[in-house]
Amino acid sequence: MILPNVTAHIVQRGNNKQACFYHNKDYAVYLTKLKETAVKFDVQIHCFVLMTNHVHLLMTATKSNGISRLMQSLGRYYVRYFNTAYRRTGTLWEGRFKSSLINSKEHLLNVYQYIEMNPVRAHMVSHPRYYSWSSYHANGADKDISLITPHPLYLVLGDSKAQRVSRYNDLISKDLSETVTLQITHTSDKSLVLGNDRFVHEISQQLKRFAGHLGHGGDRRSEKFSRLMDYSD
Repeated sequence: MILPNVTAHIVQRGNNKQACFYHNKDYAVYLTKLKETAVKFDVQIHCFVLMTNHVHLLMTATKSNGISRLMQSLGRYYVRYFNTAYRRTGTLWEGRFKSSLINSKEHLLNVYQYIEMNPVRAHMVSHPRYYSWSSYHANGADKDISLITPHPLYLVLGDSKAQRVSRYNDLISKDLSETVTLQITHTSDKSLVLGNDRFVHEISQQLKRFAGHLGHGGDRRSEKFSRLMDYSD
C-alpha cells in the first residue's frame, strides 16, 4: 500500500524473528545499499533504525512503485551478502515488508520518535544517542548523514539545524502515550493507514479500496464504512 508523495512507515522483520545483523559491517552494508537504492528509485529517507532482527524506515517516493522497487532491490542484495558472509542459505526476511501510509500533519513527528526511540523501548540503551544504527544522530544530534533527507515538517521545527535539534530533543523527551504507540504499532503491522477518517477516506479513494481499520467485528455495511468507501466526491 504505497502512493507517490505520501510518507510511509516501512517495517521489515527477520524470518522467525531471527537476527538480520550480526556485526557492525552488516549494518554498514545495509545502509550503504539503502542510500544507493534511494537515489536510484528517487525515494527520500527521513528516518531509520536498524534493530537486531528488524528495520524501521520512514520514506517518501515520487513514484507509486519507488518504495517497492527500493525494498526489493535492497532486500535481494542484502540477503545475498548475508548468506555469503555467514555461509547460510534460504530466506532471511519474513515475507514482504509492511507499509503504513502516514498523515504527516497529524502523525509524522510521532513516527519519527517511535522509530528512533525503538532501542530505548527495547531496553538496549537509555537514550537514542547511545545506539549507533539510527537516524537520531542526524535528526537529534549534529551528525551529517547523507542518506537522510529531512521531511518538510521536521524542518518546520526551527530556522537552523541547532534549533531543530534542540526542539526535536525536547519533543522526544516526552514519552509517546501508550495509545499512540499501540496505534503506530498496529497500523504498521497490519499495513493500514495512520490518520483520521478524512485521511483514510482520501487514501481509500486513491487506492480504490478501503485502507482503514474497522476493528473486531467491523460492519462493512455500516454508515462509517460506506462513507469512507464513497468515491463519488
